[in-house]
Amino acid sequence: MATPIKEWSMLKVRAVVPFLFSKGIKPSEIHKQIAETCGEGAMSRSRVYQWCTWFGEGRTSLGDEPKSGRPKTSTNEENTTRVDELIRCDRRMKIREIALKLEILKSTVHGIVHDTLGYRKVSARWVPKMLTEDHKLQRVEISQRLLQRCQQDNGDEDTTHIGVGPGGDFQANNTSLTV
Repeated sequence: MATPIKEWSMLKVRAVVPFLFSKGIKPSEIHKQIAETCGEGAMSRSRVYQWCTWFGEGRTSLGDEPKSGRPKTSTNEENTTRVDELIRCDRRMKIREIALKLEILKSTVHGIVHDTLGYRKVSARWVPKMLTEDHKLQRVEISQRLLQRCQQDNGDEDTTHIGVGPGGDFQANNTSLTV
C-alpha cells in the first residue's frame, strides 16, 4: 500500500488522471488509487470519470475552462468607486438609478451603498452613517452660534456653554448628553 500524501493540490491530482488513463487503467481503478494515495476527498468518482472522458476526447489542459457569462460578483473596487462618485455628485440619486447607470444589479448597488460605503438615506439624501469627531465639533460650534443669536435676540444675558466633554460626550450646563 502506498504512503498517503498529506499535502496535494487539485492540479496535481488532475495530472495523475491522464497519466493513468493513457496507460489503459479504468476510471474506477484510477479513483481507487487516488483515494488511497490522497484520501477520499481528493476527487470524487464521477469527477474522475468526467476527466477521463475529456482526456479521451483529446483535452490536454489540466486547468479549469474559462466560464462564460457574468462574473460571480460585481462588488469590486472599481464599482465601489463609481457608486461613491455618483452619490457624491447627486446625493438624491436612487439605488435603481445608480444600478441602471452602472449596469449592475440593484442588490449589488444596495450592498455597496449600505455595507461597503456605509451610507444611509436621510431626507432623500445619502449621508454617511457615522459622524466623525470633526463633524461633531462643527455641529457644536454651529449650535453655540445659534444659541448666542437666540440669546442676543431675546436680550438674555445668561450664556449657556455647550461643548464636548471627556469621552466625546456633548455637555451643556454640566448635563451630559451622550451621542
